[in-house]
Amino acid sequence: MAPNEQLALAINRVAFLRPLERFRLLAQCPSADSFARLCRDDIERILQRRVDDPLLPPERILQAAERDRKGLTRGQFQCTFYWNSGYPPQLREIYDPPLVLYHRGELPDWGDPLVAIVGTRHPTGEAREMSRTLAFELAGLGLMTVSGMARGIDAEAHRGSCDAGGRTVAVLGNGVDLLFPRSSAGVGRSLLAAGGAVLSEYPPGEPPLARNFPARNRIISGLARTIVIVQAPLRSGALITADYALEQGRDLFVHRAGVRGERGAGSRRLVEQGAELIGGALDILVRWGWTAPPQELRSPQRRQAPPDTGEQLAGALEAELAGRIVCRAGRIFERELDGKQQ
Repeated sequence: MAPNEQLALAINRVAFLRPLERFRLLAQCPSADSFARLCRDDIERILQRRVDDPLLPPERILQAAERDRKGLTRGQFQCTFYWNSGYPPQLREIYDPPLVLYHRGELPDWGDPLVAIVGTRHPTGEAREMSRTLAFELAGLGLMTVSGMARGIDAEAHRGSCDAGGRTVAVLGNGVDLLFPRSSAGVGRSLLAAGGAVLSEYPPGEPPLARNFPARNRIISGLARTIVIVQAPLRSGALITADYALEQGRDLFVHRAGVRGERGAGSRRLVEQGAELIGGALDILVRWGWTAPPQELRSPQRRQAPPDTGEQLAGALEAELAGRIVCRAGRIFERELDGKQQ
């Protein structure tokens, strides 16, 4: 391991550093010895701000980085640095990219587009099902999804990808040695077994602290070409992801299954502010400019619709999944493909 990489592992363990400050400190410390001699005054001079957080002795931080290095050589986890060829190029585009990405599993080809599917931890039954269905459809088209493995919308998105035999990426707000939350640990094991990956900017052993998750969300949106908010109340962390998506110039969509009621209040606000409603994977492909989406789209088995919905709704749903129609704000439009009306 090159000395600058081992030093990067140490700097990445300084908890109070902001993402860009890690790069600044790395530039000012050419070696581990120079890092070991740092005192609080030195750090505040480099960062040009006051530091009120506890400062661990640099020697202890370097020892922890050495344990990380041994974990890498033993294959317990892997990592990629900002300057490595395997680092996601789309993350280099964002304002505050992570210095280090730790991961378990198989990273995707970063040249392929990813779709982020996020939302509340306490969704309605319909929104939960639509999250799984959307991921299932995308996986059937060979597209990978990315989410945060939280209970609710995130976990269902990962499940949908795995159920379709696809691959999915989970971005954690803690070290990759812990599949958190416990309710989603099975999801994490399944996505790893299916050839997916879990990744994090936080070093192994980092607990799931509340302050980590807003920063985690910028990576979810940063990795994706498109972000879909399936359902979000007004105080949902998914709205933070939506803000990052707009800041990073990503496509932002809202799933129409999650805009009703109190649990969809945040989603409705996004629509009022200009986010576009979608109903499925084909809508995303159309926005991407794919001119010939598949005529049939495989979807997971749905629960039987209530009797009062009638056969007309079932027929419309089947036609939409087949790509023959598209629904917008409760209205149905026929889709034209290759100049022929379907």
